[in-house]
Amino acid sequence: MRTIKALACAAALVAGVATSMAQNVYSLNVVGYYNVPAPANTLVLIANQLNTTNNTLGSLIASPPPGSLLYKFTGAWNAYQFDPDDLTWYPDGLVTLNPGEGALFKGAAASTLTFVGEVLQGNLVNPLAAVGVNAVRSSMVPQAGLLTTDLGFPAEGGDVVYKFTGAWNAFQFDPDDLTFYPNEPSFAVGEGLMVKKAGANTTWTRNFTVQ
Repeated sequence: MRTIKALACAAALVAGVATSMAQNVYSLNVVGYYNVPAPANTLVLIANQLNTTNNTLGSLIASPPPGSLLYKFTGAWNAYQFDPDDLTWYPDGLVTLNPGEGALFKGAAASTLTFVGEVLQGNLVNPLAAVGVNAVRSSMVPQAGLLTTDLGFPAEGGDVVYKFTGAWNAFQFDPDDLTFYPNEPSFAVGEGLMVKKAGANTTWTRNFTVQ
């Protein structure tokens, strides 16, 4: 199962305290990790939901099975391969996968992808594509649950969300009943989605704090 855990060492939880002249202001930086199982030769829609100082493909997925592929969607699927000879991502290991972005991953052998970084907190804004244009996104924080009820997705009448389980499964937000049909989809930690907005709200915004 995909899980989010606090790291079991002192570096796992870092508390930063800032003091102002008027009052003491406390900020808590939470660092954690989660695992995403990647079966051999199987497409999995993964997502980065933890922030690091270097959210590049070469840093986030530094040593997958040689020959593995990743596809990032930017209006079309752009392919990157982990070169079995050079053991680097080709053609570009500097392509980013920021928190809230997703990509299709196909491992050349069974593996587990481990994402490590800081849980983003505060007012989080995840830009979606323009109305009628597909985008691959995810929750910006490592949280599992129902898309709107738990993850705060701004569903509007006519929106279509696609969950990938080897094929694309469509869920439409009914403009009359204002509910997802056939049901509200749920997503695991580290799982991405594709969305096509019909409503005008093209940012996925939520205020998140680790309790």
